[in-house]
Amino acid sequence: MAQQAAPAAGPGGGRRPVIEVQQVSKKFGAVLGVEDLNFEVYEGEIFGFIGPSGSGKTTTMRLLNGIYAPTAGTVRLLGVNPAKPTRTLHEGFGYMPQQFVLYPNLTVYENMDFLAGVHGLGWWERRKQIRDLLSFVELTDAHNRLAANITGGMQRRLELAGSLIHNPRLLFVDEPTAGIDPVLRGKFWEEFRRLRDSGRTIFVTTQYVGESEYCDRVGVIRKGKLLAVAPPLELRRMAMQGDVVDLESPNLAPEAIKALLTQPYVIKTPQGKPLYQWLNYPAAMRVHVTDAAEATPQMMQLLQGMGTTVTTLQEYRPTFDEVFIELMGGTASLDDID
Repeated sequence: MAQQAAPAAGPGGGRRPVIEVQQVSKKFGAVLGVEDLNFEVYEGEIFGFIGPSGSGKTTTMRLLNGIYAPTAGTVRLLGVNPAKPTRTLHEGFGYMPQQFVLYPNLTVYENMDFLAGVHGLGWWERRKQIRDLLSFVELTDAHNRLAANITGGMQRRLELAGSLIHNPRLLFVDEPTAGIDPVLRGKFWEEFRRLRDSGRTIFVTTQYVGESEYCDRVGVIRKGKLLAVAPPLELRRMAMQGDVVDLESPNLAPEAIKALLTQPYVIKTPQGKPLYQWLNYPAAMRVHVTDAAEATPQMMQLLQGMGTTVTTLQEYRPTFDEVFIELMGGTASLDDID
């Protein structure tokens, strides 16, 4: 079931939503692309959108950009129906597509100059904007090279610069760091944070699941349905059903294990069974608890009181790859990410 995002007073912190998606479904004939999507994206946040291949990410992006109109429900982008855009709406958002769509027979600078003209930037304004953006994406030295003759990574950087030429309030970026080196990938995220801190909003899809941790909130979609919308740390707790603690001991006796797993802070399944896994039977185990900070000292006191030597007792923080797989029901492969 899709998760309804809270109103602005919750995750929005009083900020206005710049994207509003309410009970949106999209059908392609008899095929359902997305179903009953409900979420909001607020001004001044980085919103990540992840899911396996064919999950509905591209359909959702096209609904938000106005390329598709919903079969049911409503979409509002900066307060406007994107399927019936106004000039003000076009000026308010930028879009960096996944594929290179600029002009291969124009130079890097000429592509930027063309985009500046499309958006109505004057000669003086566009010179400074182009210079600053080419510096950011490290293409200043390549400004006279044809776009066809630069690398794929450089083309991605050029497209990012082009999407920012008119200084939009809202930026859509579709897998912005695909095919670029890790150093520049980090610079992209630094720039995204700078844009966010200046009040802009970024809606980003990514093929690198770990990059979702750089986002303020993340939407997870599978088979056209939104599974969750939450900050990364909350998604961790959601996926793992709480916190996780790793325990190692050279003398973990059965009676100590039984006593530990019956404690109220150990999370139970709907059938009442404690949630844990053996890492190395019988010396190391992973226990799911309601709150690691509160449970850890209680676990230590209990085990030591029973004569157990504890060599490791610490919170385990799963990677976002593990979180994603858990949210997918344990069936997804990381190779499924678009």
